[in-house]
Amino acid sequence: GSCLESVKIAIDTGYRHIDGAFVYYNEHEVGQAIREKIAEGRIKREDIFYCGKLWNTCHPPELVRPTLEKTLKILQLDYVDLYIIELPMAFKPGDAIYPKDENGKIIYHKTDLCATWEAMEACKDAGLAKSIGVSNFNRRQLEMILNKPGLKYKPVSNQVECHPYFTQPKLLEFCRQHDIVIVGYSPLGTSRDETWVNVSSPPLLKDPVLNAIGKKYNKTAAQVALRFSIQRGVVVIPKSFNPQRIRENFQIFDFSLTEKEMKEIEALNKNVRYVELLM
Repeated sequence: GSCLESVKIAIDTGYRHIDGAFVYYNEHEVGQAIREKIAEGRIKREDIFYCGKLWNTCHPPELVRPTLEKTLKILQLDYVDLYIIELPMAFKPGDAIYPKDENGKIIYHKTDLCATWEAMEACKDAGLAKSIGVSNFNRRQLEMILNKPGLKYKPVSNQVECHPYFTQPKLLEFCRQHDIVIVGYSPLGTSRDETWVNVSSPPLLKDPVLNAIGKKYNKTAAQVALRFSIQRGVVVIPKSFNPQRIRENFQIFDFSLTEKEMKEIEALNKNVRYVELLM
């Protein structure tokens, strides 16, 4: 239920871009929150930009559309605004989200990203997704799609980890050249959960530079980190269940960082990921 409430608070605050995924196991709550806010007259469906994701076990082309249709059924929506391939590698298809062998190792599946992409294009043609994109793709993987013979639609976005400690300058520049929007996940760093987070890197929001700049503008380190990303042209998707922080994360449009401050924050880059995607 916390997801349902958080999404409603976010919509009331002014958020319109909602980043979801089948493997978050909460799309039923997200869909309900959107529908309740539409029923209240607070928003129209077209005001919301919903992003759904194709999971690793669903890369075979014949599974792409049924997987998206399942997501739409859970959301109780007619279309998603953006549908993305969540990771460039595939797991063995089947009911297990993380299929493992007897030794507890993930079972991978040979994938043809170009064939998967063609199935994504068909979803767009069918009106089930307004736009299609990718996530966690590097330059080589993007080029594979961009150079695909008979390409119908290029990816509109690439969702990757991006924040002051991991600024992705080369990927950002490559994507800019190809009109691909970078959507930055973990824009505030991330939780300190050792099961999936590299905790050797210090917490981003304790950074002295971000906090000093925040003091100047009467803003938090989180607000400065988010402002930094959007001034670089990176879309941010901060995650919070805390109503106060949900509101604070939205209050980044009433100040601007100077060129000097942007350079100071850029210099914090450590080229280290928090989210290592060990699987």
